[in-house]
Order: sequence, then C-alpha cells, then structure tokens
Amino acid sequence: MLNQPQSAHILIVEDEMSLASIMHDYLVASGYQCTHVADGAEVMDTFRLVQPDLILLDLMLPNVDGLTLCRALRKETDAPIMIVTAKVDEIDRILGLEVGADDYVCKPFSPREVVARVKASLRRQMRLTTPLLTGLKIDHESFQVTMHGVPIKLTQVEFRLLETLSLAPGRVFSRNQLMDAVYSDHRIVTDRTIDSHIKNLRKKLGEQGEDWIQSIYGVGYRFEDNS
Repeated sequence: MLNQPQSAHILIVEDEMSLASIMHDYLVASGYQCTHVADGAEVMDTFRLVQPDLILLDLMLPNVDGLTLCRALRKETDAPIMIVTAKVDEIDRILGLEVGADDYVCKPFSPREVVARVKASLRRQMRLTTPLLTGLKIDHESFQVTMHGVPIKLTQVEFRLLETLSLAPGRVFSRNQLMDAVYSDHRIVTDRTIDSHIKNLRKKLGEQGEDWIQSIYGVGYRFEDNS
C-alpha cells in the first residue's frame, strides 16, 4: 500500500554524488525517507529490498543504463518513476516516457522543483489507488461517489471532506485542517460548519457513515478503512 506523501520512501538512482546528496537533503527535509544507489547494477536488488514509493532515476549510469532499468522496474512496480537526466533531446523524452516513466526532469534543475514534482506524483498515485470500501467507490478524477454502484449526490464541500479523509485513513484531522482542505478561498468558517457538513456526509453514506468517519473527541475526525 502506498505510504502517505510525507512518509513515502524515495529511491534516488544517481551516480553524481554531489547531486544525489542535494536531492537527498531536500527530500529528507520535506519529510521523506530516502535510499541512494549510484551503480545501475545494484538498482534492482535495492529496489526489491526497500520497496520504494517513487524512484528518481538517472539515465546515464555505470554498468546498467537508466532506460534498461526503467523497463525492468516497470515490470515489477506501479510506483511512479521520475527520470532525471542531462539528455534534453526530444527523442530521449519520448523514449523515457514510452518505457514506463511517469515524469521527466532535465538537468540542471531546481531541487525545489524536484520535491514539488515528487509530491505531485505521489498524490496522483494515491488518488489512483484509493481502495474500495465495502461498496463505496470514490472516483477522484470524475468527482463522483457511488455506493454499490448507486450514485451518491454530494456537495462540493462534502466531496472534498470525504476525499481528504479517505486519502489518509487512520489520520486524525483537526477541524482547522479540514477547513483549509475544503475551502480553497480560505474563507472564515466556524467549527460547527465542518461538524454540520460531516453530519450531512455521514447521513448520505448511510448506516456505515459513522463507522467510516469517526469523531475523535476534542480533536477532529478520522476515516477508518474497515474493508
């Protein structure tokens, strides 16, 4: 199961030690775990050992090149693969994506850009892998929710609440955190507003609503995956 974005494990495959060190430091500072490999021949064994949530993959590596590794990795994992390379020709971009890469970053680059792309890739992956919960299906692409195939009509705020909570099962969200997540315009609302939306959402989810969205006294709410 994919780890949450701030605890995900990143495999850095890069033979330039200074560059690898910079990426490592920026990613760790952003809350990620990191493992570094410099030799292409060691990548597959390391991958199988650590089971990373995302791979940052250089193309020009000693012993085994990045494109060969990308093909091999894609046969074993659906984790995002982000190619990092000095090759800037369009054919290299196309080839990199055709062998299973999810993104492509050219050197030189800003480490902050790499961190931002890592976060975005992990979020996309989580949205694609949200499990089915006893008949509940959340389609993050079409913004639709169904229960045993029957559509559930949610307001935009109710959908955002369900999406935020379900993408991090077990995590307790304060009311303030939920406000920030569902109101993009940062309007001022009260705790009771969130409570009211949660009450309506539970009602629409039916008998299992309170089982999935649990109140944590004095703190907020969490989503429980009991499937």
